[in-house]
Amino acid sequence: MTNPKLTIRRPDDWHVHLRDGAMLEAVAPYTARQFARAIVMPNLSPPITTIDAARAYRGRIEAAAGPGFTPLMVAYLTDGIDGAMLAEGHAAGVFTAAKLYPAHATTGSAHGVTEVRHIHGALAAMEQAGMPLLVHGEVTDHEVDVFDREAVFIDRTMAGLVRDFPGLKIVFEHITTEEAAQFVLAAGPNVAATITPQHLHINRNAMLVGGIRPHAYCLPVAKREKHRLALRQAATSGSPKFFLGTDSAPHRIETKEAACGCAGIFNAPFALESYAAVFDEEDALDRLEAFASENGPRFYGLPFNEGTVTLARADNPIPESFVTGDIELVPFHAGETLRWRITG
Repeated sequence: MTNPKLTIRRPDDWHVHLRDGAMLEAVAPYTARQFARAIVMPNLSPPITTIDAARAYRGRIEAAAGPGFTPLMVAYLTDGIDGAMLAEGHAAGVFTAAKLYPAHATTGSAHGVTEVRHIHGALAAMEQAGMPLLVHGEVTDHEVDVFDREAVFIDRTMAGLVRDFPGLKIVFEHITTEEAAQFVLAAGPNVAATITPQHLHINRNAMLVGGIRPHAYCLPVAKREKHRLALRQAATSGSPKFFLGTDSAPHRIETKEAACGCAGIFNAPFALESYAAVFDEEDALDRLEAFASENGPRFYGLPFNEGTVTLARADNPIPESFVTGDIELVPFHAGETLRWRITG
């Protein structure tokens, strides 16, 4: 592309962690600057498991993000959760979707589902109500290698979910493997996936070569180079089954740079620029708008956004960190220079 500018319909983030309290105040404006709407993860402490909790959290997000941004709330599934309550919350416009965290799979998943059969009643109610299911797709067995957990989950759990609930819309979130991309492509129209910027830019070498790099550590972890390339092909293919979901997951610098560092990459400040760099490198800038702004709303049955965002091909140096009050956060691409910048 020779044109140094690109204007697209204002995008949405279909997977983000905004946290709560002081952290919410620090990070929400970064997401609101780029995105009109965002699917907000419910893994707080305690998690968002009721309609009232979701309403209250939505209000706190709106206050922190400011006008012009719409948080889309998600219910946190637990063993035996009431399907009628989920359907009621969805009908009332409170719950956009519900999230399946396998217990202990990632940050804030201690209250997650221990066996999928324990939520079959809730899934049936969601299927009937037209309420999407969002899935963190990893097994948690200690005998399964951490780099194989997503592929094993597909065989053990994901295939069964798609088979047993054919009318249920399912988003396979933050996919990291060639197997996941192939599974989504082969599944019917009710199955889609989000892809993060980090999994398009880095493989596991970024985390492990030259020393442990805690700011490249997220869950699911980055995989081999062949998986990164498969994800880039999927994201830029033009398939409506793939759409933008940053999985931006902020942690204080002292909890990342620790003996047991937290999983999560804070990519919100430059997320769209990061995606644009990938699409530019893959000679697919003409497909960025669909991935960022159209495929997600179509899948969720929501209207397109009215506004636009303009990006220019220009050097964009990324700071080493951001400081808000006593919170210091290291962004994705810290110390690098991206070749795209939001200008309007």
